[in-house]
Amino acid sequence: MEKIRNNAKFLKKILEKKGISIFAITKLVLGDPRIAKTIVDADIEYIGDSRINNIIKMREAGIKAKFILIRNPAVSEIKQVIKFTDMSLNSELKVIRMLSEEAKRQNKQHCIILMLEMGDLREGIMPDKLDSIFKETLKLEGVELLGIGTNLKCFAGVIPDDTNMMEFSNIAENIQNQFGIKLKFISGGNSANYNWVMSSKNIGIINNLRLGTAILMGLESIKDSPIAELEQDIFTLVGEIIQLDKKPKTPKGKFKTNAFGEPSIFKNKKIRGKGFRTQALLNIGRQDILETGLVPIADIQILGASSDYLIIDVKNNKFKVGDKIKFNMSYESVLRAMTSPFIEKRYVNE
Repeated sequence: MEKIRNNAKFLKKILEKKGISIFAITKLVLGDPRIAKTIVDADIEYIGDSRINNIIKMREAGIKAKFILIRNPAVSEIKQVIKFTDMSLNSELKVIRMLSEEAKRQNKQHCIILMLEMGDLREGIMPDKLDSIFKETLKLEGVELLGIGTNLKCFAGVIPDDTNMMEFSNIAENIQNQFGIKLKFISGGNSANYNWVMSSKNIGIINNLRLGTAILMGLESIKDSPIAELEQDIFTLVGEIIQLDKKPKTPKGKFKTNAFGEPSIFKNKKIRGKGFRTQALLNIGRQDILETGLVPIADIQILGASSDYLIIDVKNNKFKVGDKIKFNMSYESVLRAMTSPFIEKRYVNE
């Protein structure tokens, strides 16, 4: 927990020097209130999450932050969005109008950031429609238009660079000039933007990033490379050996696909062989984690996973049933492990 707090403090300090504010994103950890509190304790004012239920959970846990729904609100969520969030990211005018009506019913003022499509083909208003949607949003009661944002890397894999970021900045500046307003947030993206922000000589008027991976894993998210000044060894998965035995290196009989319809791993001749290997089953499986995103700390080989078991070659280790095996994890493995109700969460150095 201390490492998460330190990462948040460092990022806040270094990005403030660039004129960049932070929305800390908690979707990776399922809106975990303890982790959210740790981030807030690092003087981060805004917490963003993609799931309204996560935000409700943090609110009800007493987390003192301004909450942002970072996924386009669903029509079925409108009442909860107004009740439990301070702000939402939007790219559908119909939904914004519904937020406006609900905000008036609840006697609240809800803040809006309009998301702009800049090439990654996920959420976002096409640039040629931005003016009209911006104008219509300004007319609505119950909602306050605080900024525009964009998102790259997450779907098509388009990376932030000087070209698309300056185009986005210029659009934001033109919008401000056209409507004679000063937007509070020009949100340029996520942890994939970190290296660009730190290396670019001109970030235009971009003044906000939405950071989850950087805070929670110490990584930028283009190549998942470590950010030198940040802590990376924050999440450790611990599995328990529940079976240990010598088994043949090659299956007996014909084989084709596994339970998930995937080609058998034993089509890879490097895995097959003569003789036996000491094989262990751990009490975690694909229902809990992404096995290809696990990096064992001990010298073992991950052979694969079923729904309920992780299967490993223990190599020369003298393990026994009941021993614990530790793993570092990729972003997706952390996401699945935090989401799984079968993975116990333990917190260190709160």
